[in-house]
Amino acid sequence: MNGNDDRGYRGERREGGMGRGHGMNPNYFLPKPVKVGDVVEVTVEGTASRGDGIAKKDGFVIFIKGAKIGDKLSVKITEVRTKFAIGEPASGAAEPPAEPAAEPSSDEPSSEDTAE
Repeated sequence: MNGNDDRGYRGERREGGMGRGHGMNPNYFLPKPVKVGDVVEVTVEGTASRGDGIAKKDGFVIFIKGAKIGDKLSVKITEVRTKFAIGEPASGAAEPPAEPAAEPSSDEPSSEDTAE
């Protein structure tokens, strides 16, 4: 068997270049819609087997730690892989809304008390 032969170790003909019938996924080389450090706005559409939220950005899957179905949040991308990305809620995104400012205390005179 010479180095230029197109046959596998059992003599069957190999096709495709990767062998074993697996071709290179053409999406592997396409640019991803997110990169590490990006903050994107998404809506969680599902839940993964480990409990992470699943959202999509331009069809690209993003797993979000601690997110629940229906959550609309800003997500910071922490890792990008070939077929998916991993993110976490951006700082402040998972916090409850800020409470309104406290009322002035009753010890201080109000403008109504001083206008006699």
